Amino acid sequence: MLRFLESMQWVLFIFFTAAYAYQIFYLLVGLWGKQRGGVENAELHRYAAIISARNESAVIGRLIRTLKEQDYPSELLDVIVVADNCTDNTAEVARSAGAIVYERFNKVQVGKGYALDYLFKHIFEEQGEDAYDAFFVFDADNIVDPQFVREMNKMYDTGEYSALTSYRNSQNFCANWISAGYALWFLRESRFLNRPRTRLGVNCAVSGTGFLISADVLREEGGWNYHLLTEDIEFSIASAVRGRKIGYCGNAIIYDEQPERFRQSWDQRLRWSKGFYQVDAKYTGALLRGCTRGGKAGMSCYDMLMTVAPCNLVTIGSLLLAVLLCVTSFAQPAYITYRVMRMLGRILMLTVRGITFSLFAFGAVTMIAEWKRIAGPAWKKVLYTFTFPFFMLTYVPISIAALVGKVEWKPIQHGIAKVQEERESA
Repeated sequence: MLRFLESMQWVLFIFFTAAYAYQIFYLLVGLWGKQRGGVENAELHRYAAIISARNESAVIGRLIRTLKEQDYPSELLDVIVVADNCTDNTAEVARSAGAIVYERFNKVQVGKGYALDYLFKHIFEEQGEDAYDAFFVFDADNIVDPQFVREMNKMYDTGEYSALTSYRNSQNFCANWISAGYALWFLRESRFLNRPRTRLGVNCAVSGTGFLISADVLREEGGWNYHLLTEDIEFSIASAVRGRKIGYCGNAIIYDEQPERFRQSWDQRLRWSKGFYQVDAKYTGALLRGCTRGGKAGMSCYDMLMTVAPCNLVTIGSLLLAVLLCVTSFAQPAYITYRVMRMLGRILMLTVRGITFSLFAFGAVTMIAEWKRIAGPAWKKVLYTFTFPFFMLTYVPISIAALVGKVEWKPIQHGIAKVQEERESA
């Protein structure tokens, strides 16, 4: 049994290494490959910037202002907000800032996916299905670079993509180890996943905010039909399965605000983990069939399959088996218990050390590559490179909790809102 357990650990190690080896190539392309550009003399398309907001009065005005200040003709860019189940004055603040606002109150169909579907259908019914060529989707806490729309337009005008994602930087990278962990992961996703994918002709994944979706897709599907807890990943998976191409525009930049409290981080990542399980249950079969297509379409499906595969649960399961063996060994002679405990310790040490080293390596490479684009003192950047593996390892208990518990959407209080409340209370 001991030999079997040890052999199983090596089999898992070899399997996962082989399954994710392609990301080493992505890493090389991300480091030295040129970033894909768009059409310089692109036709100017008509867009709507969509914001789904729930009790975001403290931050939404700032986002709308950065959209109104875009280096793009204002008559070709509308800002439309769906104030979703708000109990504050988000709608009033958004209107005062110059946005078109729809208010939605639905306590049964809760979540961003339902709010987006509601908004798109109202836009099509009231303004017509041809009112806009494409839509941008933002979160209320974003800040948008002045060149964002113009750069996305250059990529969209190539006619190759049904959707585009952007470069996701952070407003509060160096606030603490939690915000830095989020931010470093999103930077890695931009530089070493989405950038190589687009360079190699493989599908990207959108990550909730700062993305474009063609109006053609919404017309074909009759709205936004993605309502799982991670509707962005669901859309990305469905696009790969259906052969729709998602690209990456690295010159289009948004600045996201990351959670700084562990409780909020836990709740948010618990929802993400549960959403990944939902996506696995719904799309794994389709992704496996898509992998058989071969070529870039097959690789897109394989890449998305590896993105949502619950590999951490497989690792946890094997470790739990080792722990169970350890417990049962207490009924055996002392020398057997000693051998089991020694092997269990070696397995745990090798597993944790291997995962920690891999996470640190990815974090360090990302930090070095993106050093100049990360705001904050040098010592904090170095410190949070070392805390990044710990942040990622907290996904282990989160993944287990998401597997066995009920998960619902919970609001994330943004830092600006927190400061405002503290000032009012003072």
